[in-house]
Amino acid sequence: MWSDLAPVGRAGDGGYRRFAWTQEDHVLREWFAGEADARGLSLVTDRAGNQWAWWGDPDATPGVVTGSHLDSVPGGGAFDGPLGVVSAFAALDTLRARGFEPGRPLGIASFVDEEGARFGVACAGSRLLTGALDADRARGLRDADGVTMADALSTAGRDPAGLAADPEALRRVASFVELHVEQGRGLVHTGDPVGVGRMIWPHGRWRVELHGEANHAGTTPLADRRDPMLDLASFIAHVRAAALDAGALATVGKLRVDPNGVNAIPSRVTAWLDVRAESEAAVQAVLSALQDYAPARESWTPVTVLDADLADTVVDALGGAPRLSTGAGHDAGILAAAGVPTAMLFVRNPSGISHAPAEDADEADCLAGVDALATTLERLLA
Repeated sequence: MWSDLAPVGRAGDGGYRRFAWTQEDHVLREWFAGEADARGLSLVTDRAGNQWAWWGDPDATPGVVTGSHLDSVPGGGAFDGPLGVVSAFAALDTLRARGFEPGRPLGIASFVDEEGARFGVACAGSRLLTGALDADRARGLRDADGVTMADALSTAGRDPAGLAADPEALRRVASFVELHVEQGRGLVHTGDPVGVGRMIWPHGRWRVELHGEANHAGTTPLADRRDPMLDLASFIAHVRAAALDAGALATVGKLRVDPNGVNAIPSRVTAWLDVRAESEAAVQAVLSALQDYAPARESWTPVTVLDADLADTVVDALGGAPRLSTGAGHDAGILAAAGVPTAMLFVRNPSGISHAPAEDADEADCLAGVDALATTLERLLA
């Protein structure tokens, strides 16, 4: 399975570009459908576009679901998302090899547009599913080329009018366990191949518009310029200082410059801000320090404490495992906020690097993750 996925959307630098509702996304969705069919699973696509593969009938009895996502950030790594989906199928194979017969349905999910790399809203598929993202707003979101999500859905052969929350699909989920590569070095320090999630930090994205005056780069004196790039430099410096003061993490990682010419002073710069911290108060402290820039919120996820009883069950099933908090957002957090009992497993990442080509995990640790997931599911499905 890993070898089949490896070439999809891979760039020359080894990074990946797997954006929602693109040709690469279509290949990934076909791959998921093929793996489900090879195992005799029932494939369902919900009204948000997420894919579900079921062993058993979740309409008769809600089931235990595992899985993750297959899309990527620009230049992303191979493991963020796909490791959880591949491990889910491998864990099902492991359970069948053990002769295990589940007492309730088992589902494998592939959530669409988790990274929000194309349309700017993280976990769009799970947010749409749970109603946390309004369908009308989603249809109107635009990518860097001005293509709306509605247009992208139409090009991908889906009816954008059908985009909606799907409470029926959500009711089929009794609990959710997401396996994910660790996006840090916590497990490197503990020496464990697998850890259990405790909480997801509050985090969000904001947009800042900086206006200037377009003019000629070769004829406009410096004193006469209204250059929004200078405002951008000041903004980035303020972001860094505010984050340091608040004990938060803040990043300006995406820009749009108009008209974006080498020999033209820009008329406008749009910057996107990502802020995360262990507490919501720290995030708000950063935003308060930046109020002069009028940041407009595009997405927000409050602090998410994963289900403690479910985490205890997972740790007990594994015979002990370290508990970790994470500053990265996940579909697990969106489902947890919607009231679904949710747990997370993390697989050790030796470099701690993520959202970059150097993202990695050793094969032995990945296999330990599959075994941990299978053992967890066996306990929950009994």
